[in-house]
Amino acid sequence: MDTKGIDQMLDVMRATSAVAAGRPPESAAVAGPDFAQVLQDSLAQVSGSQQQAEGMAANFAAGNGNENLQDVMIALQKANISFQEMIQVRNKLVTAYHDVMNMQI
Repeated sequence: MDTKGIDQMLDVMRATSAVAAGRPPESAAVAGPDFAQVLQDSLAQVSGSQQQAEGMAANFAAGNGNENLQDVMIALQKANISFQEMIQVRNKLVTAYHDVMNMQI
């Protein structure tokens, strides 16, 4: 599993936390990619894996190509796991948003 996007997202969150705490952000985190871009790339990767798995399943069901059942099931499970992972990331982001919005100033 590619964790590059998650690591980049964590770097951005750490830099934001440092700025909020009044500390200067780490130089590596400042030079990192945009948070929105990392999130968008992750969503595109999940969508791509789902489309690939659905295509493999459709080809297998139609008898086209040389797809075998094991490869189709593995692709479907990988797509499902990546989707569940993205749901958990979304849930954490929503929780963090609610925590920030409920902070007393």
